[in-house]
Amino acid sequence: ALQYRIGQLYMISKHSHEQSDRGEGVEVVQNEPYEDPNHGNGQLTEKRVYLNSKLPSWARAVVPKIFYVTEKAWNYYPYTITEYTCSFLPKFSIHIETKYEDNKGSNDSIFDKEAKDLEREVCFIDIASDEIPERYYKESEDPKYFKSQKTGRGQLKEGWRETHQPIMCSYKLVTVKFEVWGLQTRVEQFVHKVVRDILLIGHRQAFAWVDEWYDMTMDEVREFERATQEATNKKIGVFPPAISISNISMPSSTRSAPSSAPSTPLSTEAPEFLTVPKDRPRKKSAPETLTLPDPTK
Repeated sequence: ALQYRIGQLYMISKHSHEQSDRGEGVEVVQNEPYEDPNHGNGQLTEKRVYLNSKLPSWARAVVPKIFYVTEKAWNYYPYTITEYTCSFLPKFSIHIETKYEDNKGSNDSIFDKEAKDLEREVCFIDIASDEIPERYYKESEDPKYFKSQKTGRGQLKEGWRETHQPIMCSYKLVTVKFEVWGLQTRVEQFVHKVVRDILLIGHRQAFAWVDEWYDMTMDEVREFERATQEATNKKIGVFPPAISISNISMPSSTRSAPSSAPSTPLSTEAPEFLTVPKDRPRKKSAPETLTLPDPTK
């Protein structure tokens, strides 16, 4: 589990830096350790993701030229909560809960207590077999061809999930909410695809970069994270924030904690064409299921 955490932190930092450029990318606003009464020690991070050029043309037509998505994450590994909100759309949000277990994705009831809505779809993500958008493909990051020099892992063949040992699974329950009449279904479907692609690409990279992070300690990967975040903030043209190290207490109810403090308050009312219809049911999605080899062994 520790090796997975180190690989995940390394991947997030390096990927964010690679994808950032002047005016666009991932700005780290806050990154603080904290202690929660229910989940113990964890990490709170807040980021702003600027991605205008990555939107489809139909979305750019109704989106301001400068906008960002705020990501807040409460990481109590092996349980995390991540929430995304938009700087100009008060009714748009993504809520992701993640749990990690040492199996191949066989626990069908892992989110039964959290998932009150039966309208959900289970989706398996295979880092070796699933196709990714062509613009993100690199043969050096393809688990079918990559082989680690330090660990001997790699070259995952069809059906590897059934036979590979050791193995672990990341279970994700993804809820997308966009209650705007006429755009709701289209936007929610688009967001689910984006989330799925990000999970697939990110974990392919974490696997393919194993020789870069395998020997790191948690302290070393945190220092790499700090230095990379500062470099990324400079790269996109923002002043690097001071990342304070302090202990803060989170509310005991983790389900309500993320939504209790919206990070991007609006200064004006939403335009008329974004008026939210009353009594529109909230659509929930399926737990996204991601399986990958256990790097602890």
